[in-house]
Amino acid sequence: MDASEIETTGAPAPGTAVETIDIARILQAIPHRYPFLMIDRVVDLVTNHSAIGVKNVSVNESFFQGHFPNHPVMPGVLIIEAMAQTAAILVVETLGPDAAGRVVYFMSVEGAKFRRPVVPGDQLRIHCTKLRNRGNVWKFHAVARVDASSVAEATYAAMIMDRAPPIG
Repeated sequence: MDASEIETTGAPAPGTAVETIDIARILQAIPHRYPFLMIDRVVDLVTNHSAIGVKNVSVNESFFQGHFPNHPVMPGVLIIEAMAQTAAILVVETLGPDAAGRVVYFMSVEGAKFRRPVVPGDQLRIHCTKLRNRGNVWKFHAVARVDASSVAEATYAAMIMDRAPPIG
């Protein structure tokens, strides 16, 4: 991805920097909860542009019980989910009060690549960049890194919609 791929349509210009979004603010912004909350913090967020999601990978994660016994590896689909959750925080922070009562739904993923396993003890840093948005549809590119090494990347889209009423 290069700078020519980034397009800003229908949203404020990039620029408002948010240094750190802690777990309490994440829980206010997106509906995910344990065991499906895949990010612990978001750092270096620039509204309408980019954010870095942080996941501290622990051997106590529920998915390691079956993926794989005696050889724990974080499932690639959960790395993609961490990318989507990082993007959701970027959307919510960009829209501000306009995001109240809305939820970000994952729509598509393209070009996903997995370069090396993510294992207990790793700190996954998801570098998410907004490529464009048109109306309620937003497109992103993310690279997940452990230390300086790229472990996964993907381009994906999401749609922001009104939250459905509770079931039951």
